[in-house]
Amino acid sequence: MTDYPFVASDVALYHRTVSGTDSVVDSHTWNDLLLPEYSARLARETSILGQQALHSRLHLARGGGEASVVRVRALAADAGLRTQLQAASKDLRDADREISETLFGAVLPSLPRWLPVLRWLPLMFVASIGAAWLTGWLPLWGVAVVLALLLCGIQARYYEAVQEWGRILKTTQLMLRAHTLFGQIDAPAAEPLREDAAQAAKLNRRMSRSLLSNMPGAREYGDWFFLQNVRHFFQSREVVRESVSFLRSSFERVAALEADLALARHLVSVDAYCWAEQGEEVALDQVVHPLLDDAAALTFGMARQGVFISGQNGIGKSTLLRTVGLNLITARAFGFCYAARAVTPLLPVYSSMQNEDAMASGESFYMAELRRGQELLALAALRPAIFVIDEIFRGTNYLESVSAAGAVLHELSQRGRVMVASHHLVLASLLSDCLQPWCVSRVDGRWRLAPGLLVATNGIALLTERGFDSAVTAKANRIHAWLSNYMAGPAGFSGEQLDQQNDLQRQG
Repeated sequence: MTDYPFVASDVALYHRTVSGTDSVVDSHTWNDLLLPEYSARLARETSILGQQALHSRLHLARGGGEASVVRVRALAADAGLRTQLQAASKDLRDADREISETLFGAVLPSLPRWLPVLRWLPLMFVASIGAAWLTGWLPLWGVAVVLALLLCGIQARYYEAVQEWGRILKTTQLMLRAHTLFGQIDAPAAEPLREDAAQAAKLNRRMSRSLLSNMPGAREYGDWFFLQNVRHFFQSREVVRESVSFLRSSFERVAALEADLALARHLVSVDAYCWAEQGEEVALDQVVHPLLDDAAALTFGMARQGVFISGQNGIGKSTLLRTVGLNLITARAFGFCYAARAVTPLLPVYSSMQNEDAMASGESFYMAELRRGQELLALAALRPAIFVIDEIFRGTNYLESVSAAGAVLHELSQRGRVMVASHHLVLASLLSDCLQPWCVSRVDGRWRLAPGLLVATNGIALLTERGFDSAVTAKANRIHAWLSNYMAGPAGFSGEQLDQQNDLQRQG
């Protein structure tokens, strides 16, 4: 079956409604570390409730606790139980409306005082038609017409609200049905739903329309001339309002079980994972990124001192940062990592990797970098954290970039742990008191991370690989050689002089 394609704002609504701004993973980090794509992969074959639970756990970087870990491990080991639970939740995946805002948001309004009138208007309409037919008195036909217009007017007034509530009610009833079916499964994983599964079924029946009103043809006439849909709208909304505490509990338990089922289903589909141990250091053995097919495994370690990562262009520094960052978040949110062994601290992770120009607000690339730098410093002032940073302050000239980066990275390293990748190798020396240098390379096709700093750069060599003219590459090499001796700026040296040197070289 094809799951309903909920937009990101719908999936996020439960977390925003219940937790507000309480989030360990901020929006910048969420996008930097590709968490939208990752959460979408986890949520395959999962209803909106399970999707919302997974989204909230990732944002809070706090899973369902030890009970959730135990349940995920049990489900991962029992294919038969996964099949049973998946079948019980199948109908819930038909839901096309999220309901967390209804259940956890503002209190639903109580029944209007004039509601009893809706019961009498249809009877008065039928009675007026009957009396006019029997007596032939013309004014009674006028009364019947007025009552018919009044009924149609009420129908038109509440039509959209009734339709929208119908979608909300459908999801609510599908949730209660899943609650009931989960509770009928004799397994520890379904234990939290077993005790009141019968109550869920009873409440589901209270929300349903009568069998008579659902007969073919009767529904349309009953709605337009007897306001059955409008009356059911108010009555079922009142049932929800009175039972909101139970419905909230049902939502959270059904969503939690669906989320755990999704995690177990995901884990049995990946090549390798482990349950993370808690510790002060970061130690990830043979870690990979779950979104990369045939990802090369890498062993990474970081003690209380941070790391400065260097490497040639295109070697995979950004991928390494995202791999470590994502695994640190999954360890906190779900308890597992995509590695052979993992030790992780209970620290939040914040990143700065994808700053961009914002034309709508008139913010340049460098201004966006500065804004993110301020945000990271503010977050560091609140609590210790791990900061994952890629090529900080690229939007200005070299000297000012290195100067600003050195100051900000040093400040962050005093308050937390910094993991930074940069082509500005001089930063490794400037920050040697707080960051250990590591170099990423490929040896025999394998990813390798070793202590030390990049020696052989390849930025200019790539010009040739990408088809640039040899004269351009040669000119770039001469500029590089000259700048290596005059890093402070090319005083007294111009492009015209460079052309003159090229001419002399060609002349022999």
